[in-house]
Amino acid sequence: MGKIMDVESGDEGEDVLVPPSNFSMVEESIFRSSFPHPSNFPFLQTLNLRSIIYLCNEPYPQENLKFLQLHNIRLFQFGIEGKKENSSPIRKDSITEALKVLIDVRNHPVLIHCKQGKHRTGCLVGCLRKLQNWCLSSVFEEYQRFAGVKSRITDLTFIEAFDILSLRQCLYSIIYQYQGYGSKKRRLLYKDESLQKPGLTSF
Repeated sequence: MGKIMDVESGDEGEDVLVPPSNFSMVEESIFRSSFPHPSNFPFLQTLNLRSIIYLCNEPYPQENLKFLQLHNIRLFQFGIEGKKENSSPIRKDSITEALKVLIDVRNHPVLIHCKQGKHRTGCLVGCLRKLQNWCLSSVFEEYQRFAGVKSRITDLTFIEAFDILSLRQCLYSIIYQYQGYGSKKRRLLYKDESLQKPGLTSF
C-alpha cells in the first residue's frame, strides 16, 4: 500500500494515496467523506468498497462512474437538495431509505458522501448513531466536528426529531443484532434472502 498523504503537508510521491477531504471511518466497513475526485481513486481502491451512498441531486460524473464500473462498486443515489440554514428541512423518507441501505451489511464496505461531507452526510451518520443508541450530545458533537463553523441548527433539529422507532418498524423483515453495547461487530440476518432492495437510483 502506498503512503497516505496529509493534504496540508504537501507531501509528494508516486505512491502517495490522497483521501477525499473530510474522510473518516464511521465504524468498521462504513466510511464518510466529501465528493471523491480522480486523484482520490487510488486511495478508494484500498477500501475495497462494495457500495457508495451518494446524497446529492446532481448526476454522478462519468469519470466516477467508470471507476465504479471498473471496481464493481454499486452506486445508491438519494437526491437530497443542498440546504441553507433557513431552507426547508431534509426529507425524512430520503434519510430513511439511505439508512436501510447503510445498515445492510451486504453493501459493506460502503462510503457515504455528498459534496463537502458535512451536512447531508452528517445528518445520515447522525441518524445512524441514534439507531445505535448514542446519546444525543455525542451525536451532535460528531456532527459539529465535521461541519465546523458551518454547523446548521436545522440539521441538528432534524437529527433530534428523527423517529428511530418508525425506521425499525419499516425494517420488519430485517433482524439486526449488536454483539454487546458499543461493539463494532454486528450481523444482519435476513428472514428472506430474496428480498429486493428499496427502489433506488443505483448503478
